[in-house]
This record gives sequence, structure tokens and C-alpha cells, in this order.
Amino acid sequence: MSQSAAASRQLATVFGGSGFIGRYVVKRLAQAGYVVRVAVRDPEAAMFLKTMGAVGQIVPMAAPVTDDAAVARAVAGASVVVNLVGILAERAAGDFQRIQAQGAGRVARAAAAAGVARFVQLSAIGADAGSASLYARSKAEGEAAVLAAMPLATILRPSLVFGAQDQFFNRFAGMAAISPALPVISGETKFQPVYVADVADAVMQAIARPEAWGKTYALGGPRVWSFRELLAYIVETIGRPRLLLNVPMAVARIQAAVLERLPGKLLTRDQLILLAQDNVVGDLPGLAELGIAATPVEQIVPAQLARFRPQERKLTKG
Repeated sequence: MSQSAAASRQLATVFGGSGFIGRYVVKRLAQAGYVVRVAVRDPEAAMFLKTMGAVGQIVPMAAPVTDDAAVARAVAGASVVVNLVGILAERAAGDFQRIQAQGAGRVARAAAAAGVARFVQLSAIGADAGSASLYARSKAEGEAAVLAAMPLATILRPSLVFGAQDQFFNRFAGMAAISPALPVISGETKFQPVYVADVADAVMQAIARPEAWGKTYALGGPRVWSFRELLAYIVETIGRPRLLLNVPMAVARIQAAVLERLPGKLLTRDQLILLAQDNVVGDLPGLAELGIAATPVEQIVPAQLARFRPQERKLTKG
């Protein structure tokens, strides 16, 4: 039986389904024949997802992971639950704990109580209960809470995720388009960028493959890059030579202490802790073990960043 046929009339609930990775997961679940309940804080902002399925197939609903009753409603009747909710910076003190640790546990316990068969938790490479980073600690605590409630859950830990809506390549290309220099903090830190569509495919394989149940996978692309190499690639790709300016960590900490108090939180001290640590797959199984060929940065990013090239602007001015 095909995955599509097996999923016929089954319900999948995706927490955080309107986000960068979520939209790809929702589309794949709909293509596989699931009715998809998209559990988000703001259902109106998730309405764009409805066009990814048939009429009535994709249903946004209000269900923040901090709300017991709403979470219970969101998972009721589901055979699959995927939790993609995560934040890169806290709006208020304790958000990492509330959302990434307690929130993940709340979703998993509700799923277990509802008899959900398959659970996929999106975590992050670097999740570590002993880390000095609140982000990394909360991710590890979230994993532990999920597995305590759903021992056969699959944990996916991606490296830096890239794609059309990403906040890395787009952000630094945008900076390079208006600034003569790009700041480089911990330039030798290693990353293994993974394509967002490959992450979504990993979610689907984690659902479909019994051998993936109860396991943790680290998701990375085919190449390891240093932070400096990634920035150099961005400025070369958009045809804008820029100075890559080393920023000492002591200076970065002072800057972060100021920037984390401003709207948008462009840089935080917690992020500096993460920036000092390599973000690569290591010894865990990854995309290959899920039957997925990793997509290179070079295959996707040039077209993604074409709008930042000087000649693209000239063409659009007509």
C-alpha cells in the first residue's frame, strides 16, 4: 500500500506548521493524503497554507504549545503529530523553557493520552542538557520530555536550515546589499547547512519508516562550511565584494547586550554561545539513513539570492 493510500482520511497535526519549515511539512503531508490540522498561535496567519491541499484538507487552528486545553484539542483524533515549534531568541525571560522544553513535553503527553501513533520532534544539532546556552538546554529538555511521554518518537536535529524563506542566507545577503562590510564572529565555527525540503522529507520518512521510530537523527548537507566561508560564498554569489570584518568575542558580547534589548533581537548573548560551537552532524545517523540525498547549498542558494545581485535591481527598474 502506498503512503498516500495508507494516509487516506488520517489526521496529522503539525504544531508550528506556518513557519519556515512547517509550510514544507504541511505540503508533503497533504500530498500524502492526510487531513492536516495546523496548530499555531495565529490561525489567520496560517491561512495561506490552505491552498496546498484540497478544500477542507488543511485546517489552521489556535493551539499555542503553552495551553494544555488547546493542545489537547489539536491532537484529538490524530494519528500523526509533528512538533516544529521553536524560537531563536526569547521575547521574555523563560520563553525557551516554556516553549521548547515544557511546550514540547506538553504536546507529547497530550499525544500519548490521545493514542497518537507517530510523533516527530524537531530539535537542533547542539541540543545539550549541560550547555551554557539556554536555547541548547531547552532543546535537550524538550527531547527528554518528548521521549518520556512517547518513547517511539523520532527526534530530528537539523544544522543550519536554508531555503527561500530562511533567516541566514537572506539576512546576510540583505546586509551585504547595503553595507560595505559584514561582521564575522567565531569565523571558524563549522556548519553543515541542510536544505529545508530535505528536512521536510526527513519528517515524512520518520513517520513512514518503523526503523526510524525511537531514534535521533542529525540532519546536515553534503558539505561542512566555516562561518567565514559561508559569508564569503554569499558575497561572491550576489556579486558584491565586501570586507569580512572579524569581531572579537569580547566586543560581540558588548554589542549583543545592547542588541538583545531592541525589537527584533538581531544578536543575543545566548546566540554567541552557540556561535562558538561547531554545528555539524557528527556520529548520529542522518539523511542518508532515511534514504534522502542531501541537497548542496550551491544547487539552491544562487537562485534564492538572485534578487540581491546588482544587475537584478537594474533589470527590475525597467
